Amino acid sequence: MVSNQKDYELVKQFIEGDLNSIEVLINRHKKRVYTYILLIVKDQQLAEDIFQDTFIKVIKSLKRGKYQEKGIFVSWVVRIAHNLIIDYYRKSKHFRTISSEDSDADVFNSKKLADGNIEDFLIQEQITKDVRKIVEFLPFEQKEVILLRHFGELSFKEIAEKTGVSINTSLGRMRYALINLRKLIQEKELILTKS
Repeated sequence: MVSNQKDYELVKQFIEGDLNSIEVLINRHKKRVYTYILLIVKDQQLAEDIFQDTFIKVIKSLKRGKYQEKGIFVSWVVRIAHNLIIDYYRKSKHFRTISSEDSDADVFNSKKLADGNIEDFLIQEQITKDVRKIVEFLPFEQKEVILLRHFGELSFKEIAEKTGVSINTSLGRMRYALINLRKLIQEKELILTKS
């Protein structure tokens, strides 16, 4: 039966022309992918749009042969969703003022930045970009906990519930993520302070 097959088997079948297999993959992973998007953007309509765009991109990438089995299929899908979220905020920030107190959904702007001058804002923006780039080098579970905690502003209890692990596991992943981030920052010789 199709629903019992592994992700990589379903991917292979889809590439070979079986449209039912992509439907099984979407249904299998939609809750996790959608929840991840919603936790970051905090807007249901926007989350639904990005979710749809994610699977359109997944389908196009699979058809073009751009997916290679290097890990977990759902991790690849979440990475696509993550990149689409970042693209959305990059495009939309051109239409915003520096401060956006009326919305909690803005990942890149904050009240703190509105109080500073443009130089402080640009430095903070560069630091955020640098940290985002470094986070991408972390293993998926560590990256996920960083994004959910610091960008999704979830508690460790909420992270544990969303990812299906214990609170201790979430805390452990965060600990290892921070250790690995420190190493990456040193390796790449990044300066993450304003002065």
